[in-house]
Amino acid sequence: MASLISETVPKFTAETLRSAAKQSERCHVIPVRLRRAIKRYLREQEEPHMKRKVLSLSESFSEIKDINLQLTTSTSKELVEDPLKSMERSKRWKIKSSYGDIGLKYRDDQTVAYVASRMPAVYSACYRVLSEVRRRLPGFSPNKVLDFGSGTGSAMWALREVWPRTLERINLVEPSQSMQRAGQSLVKDQKNLPLIKSYDSIQALTQNISKPDREHDLVIASYVLGEIPSLKDRITVVRQLWDLTQDVLVLVEPGTPHGSGIISQMRSHILWMEKRKCRKLEDASDKTSRDLIALKSGGFIVAPCPHDGPCPLDNTGKYCHFVQRLERTASQRAYKRSKGEPLRGFEDEKFCYVAFRRGQRPREPWPLDGMEFETLKQQHAKRNPEDLEIDYEDQFVSEDGDVPYEGDLVPYDSDITETDAITENEEEEEEDEDEETARANLGSGWGRIIYTPVRRGKRVEMDVCRAINREGSEGSFERIVMTQTKNPTLHHQARRSIWGDLWPF
Repeated sequence: MASLISETVPKFTAETLRSAAKQSERCHVIPVRLRRAIKRYLREQEEPHMKRKVLSLSESFSEIKDINLQLTTSTSKELVEDPLKSMERSKRWKIKSSYGDIGLKYRDDQTVAYVASRMPAVYSACYRVLSEVRRRLPGFSPNKVLDFGSGTGSAMWALREVWPRTLERINLVEPSQSMQRAGQSLVKDQKNLPLIKSYDSIQALTQNISKPDREHDLVIASYVLGEIPSLKDRITVVRQLWDLTQDVLVLVEPGTPHGSGIISQMRSHILWMEKRKCRKLEDASDKTSRDLIALKSGGFIVAPCPHDGPCPLDNTGKYCHFVQRLERTASQRAYKRSKGEPLRGFEDEKFCYVAFRRGQRPREPWPLDGMEFETLKQQHAKRNPEDLEIDYEDQFVSEDGDVPYEGDLVPYDSDITETDAITENEEEEEEDEDEETARANLGSGWGRIIYTPVRRGKRVEMDVCRAINREGSEGSFERIVMTQTKNPTLHHQARRSIWGDLWPF
């Protein structure tokens, strides 16, 4: 009876529904402490010809991507049979063994160029992903975290912003000594830091810590899998990361067809691996032990997918990715080149990601269960004629009244704010505001808006990835059309929804 009541009683109002579906941020501002750390680090390095080195780093990324794509198609067999044979042909990543013991090399000048140009954008993407994990998992507060391919610490800075009070230990895996030194320099003089340990590889991590301490509450690998040339090694690394995960695993890659393909492959592999494990448990003879193990086995998608079935965008020519706009820092404005035009004050970072959680997807009621919406005609019929009367005295501003906005101009949030102090009270207020907002559950009733909604007059068209059953085992990619005439409430929400937000069903 309780389950029937929960499905018929509406859980959301129009306002809380809109708040729960909001997952994106229009323009992210890099935190003051990170901008100050980057500026101090670049001032200490005093590297000449920074613009040229930033351009060289950008061309290096494109070259790595092209060569690694060729390696995947033409020399994958050689990489599996004899990894050392293709070592010289691969760029940046050196494969030492078929087990996945790999190393990444950055020169010192490349590291400085990376901090100046790429670190703020990578941080913004990681912050956007981890913020959604926090909203979708309100009871999740990681104490021990593993950051694989940590680089200069972009994900670590995002972790400290999202969970500033719960982090106790962060294990960093970064083969590049130059990147490790840069990350240590950036966190120098920072207060309230968790215990941070750096390792050259996953093997070094597992050898230096005891077996009970190897499981981490959260494991994140950001912008690293795409630089591994072999699909076999990518799968090996991700399986190792999943074995080190106690609760949540997050993978982030650039928002390109290549990056989206990597995320789709890793998503399919982990879900297939856990489903196979669950099938084996079903054949267990002892029902009590089978039920106990089943609670700890399995895995499901926290975000962005609302289902655990095959990706509906596979073999369609489209790819799943998202965009995070960020305000450029002083270093980005100083060292990034523009094509003969003034450099914009912002940039758009495209990324794709997936967040896994161990266990079974919870069976939650869908957000629109029990909700009733009025048509525009019904709303007009309920209007009070007195509400339509116009008070003409309110249409004119008195001469003695304050002129709006005069003298109260909003300043541009640039690097001038780096001198401002950050108090603990401000952080507490931000956390309290976040806790008061409604949250979307992990059930299959929330679809994901892919690409920018199209607004045509009084109708809004959205491309939505959604689950087609309440178990969340299958999904589809559909075009949703909302009109003001049929449903003014959801039409109002659709007009304010942006790429990456959720959509209720």
